[in-house]
Amino acid sequence: MNVIDKKFRDWTKGKSPQEARIDIYQRIRDIPYAVIPELTGPQNYADILKVNQGSCTPKHFLLGDMYQKLGILILYAVYTFRWDELEVDYPPRLKNLAKGLPVSHHLACKADIEGKLVLLDATLDLALGTLGLPVNRDWDGLSDTLLPIEPLDEEIYHPSEAKLMSPLFDEKSLAFYQELNLWLEKVRKG
Repeated sequence: MNVIDKKFRDWTKGKSPQEARIDIYQRIRDIPYAVIPELTGPQNYADILKVNQGSCTPKHFLLGDMYQKLGILILYAVYTFRWDELEVDYPPRLKNLAKGLPVSHHLACKADIEGKLVLLDATLDLALGTLGLPVNRDWDGLSDTLLPIEPLDEEIYHPSEAKLMSPLFDEKSLAFYQELNLWLEKVRKG
């Protein structure tokens, strides 16, 4: 049994469909947010379960995979945004790095839950709520969640198109993400 199947079984055993949706969502949300470029492709997202860190892309590939195991239709929503436009009080070095970045992409899921297409975003772990970011604390298993970014636009993809959503990293973005990950670790430690 692979790691996804094992976690799926552990997280859903004995639960109603709504409880299973909520539990899967919360467990993926609670994986600490960090951008690890090697784990952002559609072929190795499950490794976030081993390293217990991941960004929006692998978190939502995992969420989509598990929700499909529940029989829920999943679509992927890709939003463009700018890191320097987030309402976050970055440290000065990170703020400067963010200014030089091109438009970035954020991945979330849209799930057909009881006949309604529901926006699911499990990006931010609870500890990042101290930054004033929109952390989705108490999801009811039925309603839209909040996005952690202000989207510039939206594109919808079917899971069969996952290979089209692999982010590309240049030197500027790699420097930014390395600094971002270090800062978020400090934030979590208080």
